[in-house]
Amino acid sequence: MRINRLVEIIIILLNKKVVTAKELAEKLDVSTRTIYRDIEELSLSGIPIYASKGTGGGISLIEEYTINKAMLSQKDKESLMLALSTLKATEIPNIDKVLNKLGAIFKNMDVNDWVAVDFSNWGNKLNSDYNFEDIKGSILEKKIIEFRYINSTGVSSIRKVHPYKLIFKSKEWYLWGFSIEKNDFRIFKLSRIKNFKIKDDTFIRKEVDLNLSREMNFKVINLKLRFSKEVLYKIYDFYDENSIIKNQDETYDVTVSYPEGEWVYDHILSYGNNVTVLEPKFVRDEIIRRLKKTLMNYNF
Repeated sequence: MRINRLVEIIIILLNKKVVTAKELAEKLDVSTRTIYRDIEELSLSGIPIYASKGTGGGISLIEEYTINKAMLSQKDKESLMLALSTLKATEIPNIDKVLNKLGAIFKNMDVNDWVAVDFSNWGNKLNSDYNFEDIKGSILEKKIIEFRYINSTGVSSIRKVHPYKLIFKSKEWYLWGFSIEKNDFRIFKLSRIKNFKIKDDTFIRKEVDLNLSREMNFKVINLKLRFSKEVLYKIYDFYDENSIIKNQDETYDVTVSYPEGEWVYDHILSYGNNVTVLEPKFVRDEIIRRLKKTLMNYNF
């Protein structure tokens, strides 16, 4: 990761007064040309870094400089550490290294002392069984990718895609890219991508903006649900308070709009006999059908 390398350069320079571009290149396993580009970027970012020629010359920081004396205030540092800690919860590779390095630079600061970020459910871990680094590399290098994709109905197909962007939404990673087969942009859930391959062919990136509402193209269901008081604690956890109405018989009505999907039925059924679907009729009928099918498993 480039951010990793930039932080590494600063750490090296904090520990050594002068270092040559060649030494940095060898240590970080990149070209000297890349090092000079990094130095220029650090300089433009306000880091007082300079290069000198001649005997004893090289790259160095202005004397007495440390990151704690840079333009980052205490609040800036806390915000940066929190942002990286949040990214760590999404299971992006190498974030631990960056957090450890910044923690060493920002003396006596450990974001874990005051916040813990975890997007997974209790008892479960986020699914990280996918080729995150390879997909990221294919995006940056504009390489065509090929994979087997399993859609929400369980149908498997081979896809060739121009990868554009990784998206983290609702505790899941997605890939947004141009599907060659569909001749249009599509969003793919990373956990459903199998047999991933990076092709030798490259593609020319189109100038398009990501619109999640349009790309997801979900049909919205307007639900009206009635809950018993036994699950009151759960509905206040899950639904907005403004969407909850208390009835005289101590039941609770919730009106909410969701994109249609299998998860909606799974969610409703998770409340067992403590929920009744009032509207719409087609959702009510589908819940009844599924309950009847479940009863058949027990010979009722």
